[in-house]
Amino acid sequence: MDGSIGGLEDEGMTTTRTARELAETYFTAWEAGDFDTVRGLLAEDVDFVGALGTASGAEAALAGLKGLGQVLEKIDVKARVAEGGEVITWFDLHTSVAPPAPTANWMHVDDGKVTRIRVTFDPRELLAGLTTRN
Repeated sequence: MDGSIGGLEDEGMTTTRTARELAETYFTAWEAGDFDTVRGLLAEDVDFVGALGTASGAEAALAGLKGLGQVLEKIDVKARVAEGGEVITWFDLHTSVAPPAPTANWMHVDDGKVTRIRVTFDPRELLAGLTTRN
């Protein structure tokens, strides 16, 4: 055996989450509003770029997730593809202010932490819904 689990090096720990498992935990925790768990998955210098903005660092990324979490109703995962430290999750983002938005999320995992996130979806209906909500 090469000492890796799911493409991530096992550095002497008895269990190492694969990037796929980490992504599953991230989405489950975000949907549940468990931001302590989400925070524990993010690298301190995580870099986030998405349709609604950018964030540098774990606290800024978490603030963005919490903001969207105020209208988040459900994350309906359609597919997840993982290879080594790369994970792409395709899902419908259900919110209280807009129809479900088909969304692609790519994350890169290093040393068991999410270091980069890129998210793409058409934000127009969500932005319109957020504007009328306020």
